Amino acid sequence: MREADTGRGREGLREADRKGGPGHTVLVALLFAVPVTKLTYTVGGGDAVRDVLVGMEPANWPDILLGMVITDPLLGSVLAVVVSRVVFALFAARGAVPTGGGRTRSLQRLGLTAVTPIAMGVVDACFFGPWWGLGTGLASFALRQGVIEEYRTGRRRVHRSRDGEEHHDTGHRPPGWLRRAAGAEQWVALVLTVVVLPVLFFVSALDGQAWTSIVTCRVTSGAGTADDRLIELSRKGDGVVGWNLDAGEISNGLDCVSGESRYVREPWWRG
Repeated sequence: MREADTGRGREGLREADRKGGPGHTVLVALLFAVPVTKLTYTVGGGDAVRDVLVGMEPANWPDILLGMVITDPLLGSVLAVVVSRVVFALFAARGAVPTGGGRTRSLQRLGLTAVTPIAMGVVDACFFGPWWGLGTGLASFALRQGVIEEYRTGRRRVHRSRDGEEHHDTGHRPPGWLRRAAGAEQWVALVLTVVVLPVLFFVSALDGQAWTSIVTCRVTSGAGTADDRLIELSRKGDGVVGWNLDAGEISNGLDCVSGESRYVREPWWRG
């Protein structure tokens, strides 16, 4: 009975990997919930949210999420690590990672394991600096090792091999410390995915900062011309379309100058 339960558990893990695992579900949920939360808290909710979305135009809606990620080093780095592992687990479940022994297989496995963490590290370094990039790359690489060991030992099986048959016990027997490290890696990845990442996203959504630049522009309205602060939504010709923080409406601004601060209101936890 215990062996059967273990087998079903491993089969469930493999199926979860094939569908993207819990990380896939969490990422999809955050993709929808977080940008709306950020927008609602920043501009005040209600009709303002609808006005901003209309002013941004659908093609620019992802700018909210992108702006959050590229302005917060910790959020951007943790997201890169989680995405790297989710993608790796998904492709490992489909047989993309070599599980056999030998030098050729080892080199192939090392290349497939390292290429995405290196890319994530480079991107992170470009936005946040070399130390953030190095940390992100190393963490992404380390959190792939547990997946590799699970498939190399046959504890998890690929969805289908190229010849159409399931893989079974590969005969690979890693040392005890490596098995324990792989088990710890699974828990670390789970905590990062379902606890740390959502917390960081919602902290960023409720921190009172705009997701993009705040500019001071010359705005002409029925009351005359004034210099108002706008959250930049899009560029139109030589001006800016933005959410007017002073008038509480969408405005067209000219002769805009970027502000030093992106804070619109106090963070939610100070309110």
